[in-house]
Amino acid sequence: MKPRIMYPHAFIYAALLLACAPVCAQQKADQSYPVRPVRWVVPYAAGGLPDTIVRVAAPKVLEDLGQQLVIDNRGGAGGIVGSEIVARAAPDGYNFLVADVGQLAINQFVYSKLPYNPEKDFKPVSLIATSVLYLVVNNSVPVKNFGELVALAKSKPGQLNYGSSGIGSIHHLSTEALKSAFGLNIVHVPYKGTGETIPALLGGQVAIAYAALPSIEAHIKAGRVRPVAVSSIKRSARMSEVPTVAELGSPGYEFTPLIGLVAPAGTPPAVVARMSRAIAKAMQAPEVTQRFSQLDIEPVGSTPEEYGRRLREAVKKYAEAVKFSGTRIDN
Repeated sequence: MKPRIMYPHAFIYAALLLACAPVCAQQKADQSYPVRPVRWVVPYAAGGLPDTIVRVAAPKVLEDLGQQLVIDNRGGAGGIVGSEIVARAAPDGYNFLVADVGQLAINQFVYSKLPYNPEKDFKPVSLIATSVLYLVVNNSVPVKNFGELVALAKSKPGQLNYGSSGIGSIHHLSTEALKSAFGLNIVHVPYKGTGETIPALLGGQVAIAYAALPSIEAHIKAGRVRPVAVSSIKRSARMSEVPTVAELGSPGYEFTPLIGLVAPAGTPPAVVARMSRAIAKAMQAPEVTQRFSQLDIEPVGSTPEEYGRRLREAVKKYAEAVKFSGTRIDN
């Protein structure tokens, strides 16, 4: 029997095939993802800013993925319940958390114990959108602008109160920072979310509150509440007549909601990149940008790296805000 002759180029070709096999298999898997419904956990009840943003964006993300996108509202404990669910979920590309600064930059400084580690248990995917918080007062409060509100608060120390969506929430900490900047003595009344805060504001149980435009625009138009400032570094395009806190006397003041998507640590990079691209594409869709403009929401659709950078900046800011407020929850 004649021995078979293997030429050098044949060895090279065979080696290339072996080396390519796992890479090619991974590429094939990446191209086929997703093959079943993908779950986005929103750690708040329906109706809040994160939920609103997701439900506007979801149809276009769904269109790009070609699979069902399940929005799973898991509210509770300042977003901790939903966050833990995703932190403990399989890192297979089918479980994601719709997060804000509460879960990723605030809770670690407020709670003595957290069932998840914001930095170690999650991987940034994309900053979906940002928004603006409006400082609004009940129409029964005899002020027309921010300066008059400050004067009233100083003339009645401890007599005005403000509502927030919970201890350690962005609404709470941004108002505490306001108190510090302007030397105000106003009393905090925490609620379980914006869904409770706004009715309390309308009913006069609290005089002041920070809120995103979707939850208070109708009440502003009806004259039930009055906007006196915004928390962003620049004025809102939607209501450009409302000044920023920064220009009213506190340079650098900025507390902006950052609504993004994170995945469990260990989620394959290719899957993270695929989802990030889908979000970026959705944020450019005319129907999304138009609706967001109406809601005073700015679409972003960032890379994972850019979102990670924004989160690191937020961690530094809120660590200082929590320290000043003295907020601490032993759980």
